[in-house]
Amino acid sequence: MKILLSGADGFIGQCLLEQDQNSLIHRCITRRNKLNEYDSFFVDNIDKHTIWDGAFDNIDTVIHLAGIAHNKSCDKAVIFNTNTHGTIRFAQEAAKAGVKRFVFVSTATIGAQISFNQEEASSQTRSKYDAEFELNQLADKVGLEVVIVRPTLVYGLNAPGNFGSLTKLVKKMPFLPFELTNNKRDFIAVQNLTDLLLTCAKHPDAAGHTFLASDGQSVSIKTFTNAIAKGLNKSLIQIPIPVSLMRLGSKLVGKSAMAEQLLGNLQVDSSNAHDVLGWSPPYSMEQAMASLSEKIK
Repeated sequence: MKILLSGADGFIGQCLLEQDQNSLIHRCITRRNKLNEYDSFFVDNIDKHTIWDGAFDNIDTVIHLAGIAHNKSCDKAVIFNTNTHGTIRFAQEAAKAGVKRFVFVSTATIGAQISFNQEEASSQTRSKYDAEFELNQLADKVGLEVVIVRPTLVYGLNAPGNFGSLTKLVKKMPFLPFELTNNKRDFIAVQNLTDLLLTCAKHPDAAGHTFLASDGQSVSIKTFTNAIAKGLNKSLIQIPIPVSLMRLGSKLVGKSAMAEQLLGNLQVDSSNAHDVLGWSPPYSMEQAMASLSEKIK
C-alpha cells in the first residue's frame, strides 16, 4: 500500500509521519517545505481549482488532513472553498487516477449540539459536514472507498488551537479556577489519532464507515488541565470558582463560546472503531501528555 498524505507539514501530519513505522506514506502534499524522506507534491492552496496532475501516481490511498480548522478570522467563502469544494475536487481527481480509498479527517463537533446558524463557530463545522455528505455521494457514484474520521479535540506536543492556548495558560499560571467543574469532555491524543488513521487506511473493513475518534475516556476540564500540568512537570492548584460565575463572567466579556468549550460537555461514542476495526487507543492520556515536557528546555 502507498499513501498520499495531505497536510503533511501540519501538527497532525508531522506526528503521522513519525508514527508511520511501516513506511506506508510515500508522497506528501506540502506548501512550506520539502520533506526529504518523502516524495513531495507542492500546492499553493487546496480548493476547487487545484491542479492534481501527477499527485496520485502509484498511490492506493489518500489521507486528507489539510483544511482550515483554527482560523476564526478566515472568510466563510474561503473556508468552504477549501474544506468542502477543495476536498471534493481532491477526491474526484483521486478516483479518476485509480486511488482506491480516501480517508477524510472531519470533526466530532458535527455530532454535537451545535447550530449551523452560528456564523463564526460553525462555518468550519458545516464545511466539513458538507464535505462528508458529498464524499459519500461520490463514493456511491464512482466506487471510491470513503472513510470518515471525526476526532474530538486533539492534544499533544505543539498542538495549535484550544489545546495550545490551554498549555500556555497552565505553564504561566500557578492557579486555575476549575476545582468545582465536573463536566465531561472527550479528547484524543495525537498519537492515538494517527494510529487510528493508519488503521483506517489499510483495514479492509474500514470502507464506508464514519468513526468518532477519542481516547475512550471522558474527563472534566479540571482533570484535563491537571494532566497537562503533570505532563509539563508543573504544579497546579485548582481554585473552587462556581461554574455559573465563570459562565456569567465570560458572557459579560463576550467569551461565551470559549467558556462553553471549557465548561460544557462533549462526549462521543467511539466504540465503532473497536467493533469494526478491532482498534483501541494505544496511549493513555498520561502517556501522551508526557511528551509535553519536551517543550521545557
